[in-house]
Amino acid sequence: MEFHPSQLPIAHSFMIADERKSADVAAQMVRMGFSIQKGAFKVIMTKEQKVAKKIGFTIMNELNFGLRKAKQERDVRYWIYSHDKDHYAMVLISSKVMQELGF
Repeated sequence: MEFHPSQLPIAHSFMIADERKSADVAAQMVRMGFSIQKGAFKVIMTKEQKVAKKIGFTIMNELNFGLRKAKQERDVRYWIYSHDKDHYAMVLISSKVMQELGF
């Protein structure tokens, strides 16, 4: 049986329409305790390719920066997949949490 990121339990979901909110979402993930959650974070974004690339890039950079600044573990696993016909979903989880969940 193959693994799909939608099978991970989701601790919190975010809906982002444009890249300006990406940094705030990443900061919120760090404040919530990225590596202590018992599930993944899901970011639902537009399927417009240029905007989706900017959102994904900003979230990863801001998340890594925030985790480093907060002295938290920066071992992040993520996947991007087609959520529905109008949206992509980005699923982010700590490797430690993923291993604890048995994936």
